Amino acid sequence: MEVSRIGLGTMGMSAFYTGAGRDEAESIRTIRRAVDLGVTHLDTAEVYGPYLNEELVGRAVKGRRDNVVLATKFGLISHTGRPGPDSTPANLRAAVDGSLRRLGTDYIDLYYQHRVDPGTPIEETVGALSELVAAGKVRHIGLSEAAAATIRRADAVHPVAAVQSEYSLWTRDPEIEVLPTLRELGIGLVPYSPLGHGFLTGHIRSLDGLDAADWRRTNPRFTGGNLARNLRIADEVREVSDEIDGTPAQVALAWLLAQGDGIAPIPGTKRVDRLEENSAADGIRLTADQIARLNNLPPASGDRHAEPDMAAIDR
Repeated sequence: MEVSRIGLGTMGMSAFYTGAGRDEAESIRTIRRAVDLGVTHLDTAEVYGPYLNEELVGRAVKGRRDNVVLATKFGLISHTGRPGPDSTPANLRAAVDGSLRRLGTDYIDLYYQHRVDPGTPIEETVGALSELVAAGKVRHIGLSEAAAATIRRADAVHPVAAVQSEYSLWTRDPEIEVLPTLRELGIGLVPYSPLGHGFLTGHIRSLDGLDAADWRRTNPRFTGGNLARNLRIADEVREVSDEIDGTPAQVALAWLLAQGDGIAPIPGTKRVDRLEENSAADGIRLTADQIARLNNLPPASGDRHAEPDMAAIDR
């Protein structure tokens, strides 16, 4: 499976960050500009909105379907009436048909389990996914925020093309077990939130200016004293960006791309200018000294998610 080195995460166009600032016309322009720039990898999920984001992406790629790799996710919405995460084969079959309809396509390039369902063996879920591949509804399968042992179990049933996990200069967790496992099995890594939910761009130095409903207002890394402590990370990224005459966002993305092959980050934005800035990071090459300085940055202060969300990852 081949995708552009830098993709586009579309979640923020419909959920979590946008609040009253949502502008679907601008978002569609951004998606179409991405395709014009050669950004083939578009990432969405049925839970974003919910459903609204898939519909948005479907409208944006109408007439351009063959030029993009569509990735979406299932499992956080139950269509069977079961509480909590639902990756049962019955829910999966209902979910995929809804996503196909909203995206306006007859196949999904990359279909992820959004979070591991503790109530359904991963072998059952992947077995159902393999049936969707055989039926032509799905071309490749993926997992999101799965533990290394779960990835191995899944890949033994059907080849896993990609694992999506948070990975950036302030979230290095995948380097411990997940990334080595992916290297061994030949599975790609799709870092989400590669800009630290916008923090690594250097534009967030306080909560002032964030929408009242913005998810970051309750995130542990942005609250209490953690935001102030984490500014040292943003400041070092800014120093490197000044050296290369680039932007902090470009440095953060270039660092990810320098971690080796098979890593395809999906920075999210709804703005054309930010999209163009992020895409240009593919042409930036950091020096060995700059990479070493970034590698030696201290870990971010605070958990990367609130407690209920932390309980749903690394299963």
